[in-house]
Amino acid sequence: MQQTYDVAAYIWPAYHDDPRARIFFPHGMGEWERVIDARPKVDGHQQPRKPLWGYQNEADPRVMEMQIDAAADYGVNIFIYDWYWYDRRPFLEESLNKGYLKARNNHRVKFYLMWANHDAPTIWDIRTSHDRRVVWDAALDREEFERIGNRLISKYFTQPSYYRIESRPVFSIYDLPTLMRGLGGVDGTRAALEWFRDRAVASGLDGLHLQAVLRHALPHVEVTGITGDGASIQNHMVEQLGFDSVTHYQWCHVVEPKGEYQPYGEQAVATWNGIDEEFNIPYFPHVSVGWDNNPRYVAYQESNITGNTPDRFENFLRKAQKFVDEHPNQAPMVTINSWNEWTEASYLQPDTDHGYAYLDAVKRVFG
Repeated sequence: MQQTYDVAAYIWPAYHDDPRARIFFPHGMGEWERVIDARPKVDGHQQPRKPLWGYQNEADPRVMEMQIDAAADYGVNIFIYDWYWYDRRPFLEESLNKGYLKARNNHRVKFYLMWANHDAPTIWDIRTSHDRRVVWDAALDREEFERIGNRLISKYFTQPSYYRIESRPVFSIYDLPTLMRGLGGVDGTRAALEWFRDRAVASGLDGLHLQAVLRHALPHVEVTGITGDGASIQNHMVEQLGFDSVTHYQWCHVVEPKGEYQPYGEQAVATWNGIDEEFNIPYFPHVSVGWDNNPRYVAYQESNITGNTPDRFENFLRKAQKFVDEHPNQAPMVTINSWNEWTEASYLQPDTDHGYAYLDAVKRVFG
């Protein structure tokens, strides 16, 4: 029997009008405003990026029906939605609520949530991006954690298209130090996550599959309560908090995003086996399309990747496929950054330069 794969692409849900987001995107188009206004900052700089589908409102179910069909037809069968909660309220949620969940064909592509629990930064507003200040602090206490946990269980985890591993809804957490800062270190965070699992079971679910997003560097003991370097802190955190799996969000969290795509990807892929050996839980291999977040800044940012092509991307997908095939006792999942990170130049959606070439690469590898 031919192996089947779960190909999960992250979604940055900022391409619609959220009234709360107008402090960053004042014209009501979400972060399409940054994409439209982008310009080359040095000779050879590949900007602006132009979507072949146009500047679509991804909170429109008709738009998402088209995108879901395109994803499924080319082999992407999971969307991982970046999910935000600031100032006791959701943020950028309508792409999921009004777009994906109201799409009549959402059974074709499952979804799960990655809690993007980092502080809300001024870099989302190009007028103040140089300040690098915090707009909303993402840390929250146990009471607020339980409030959103109950909401996640009732509103999302019970959806028929929510992605599960061994019948348990998958929930990913982006920023472990911020989570621990709000919940009171290792002990408080472990207790909160145990409550979350118990609450899911009490609500009729089979539990939760909690996933941690890995980074190359983490704060030291004053934030986490764990001594050691960044790698050892991360390993202890994941182990002590009882996570079920790990993956990455972007290669820029593993390797400095500067220079050519091929060595950038090779360095990131070289870490996979080390991660697999360090953790006693599954690692799901990650592949990034590229990196260039210059649309968010007035001044040129040298930390960007050049030379990323669909063929080179396909080569790394094949390495991820091989890794999955060599780990038959875990879910056959690969994560990709991303479906639509236009302002970071890491997207599968077709553009006017490459057309459907990146999606074609996914289809050739994963069918």
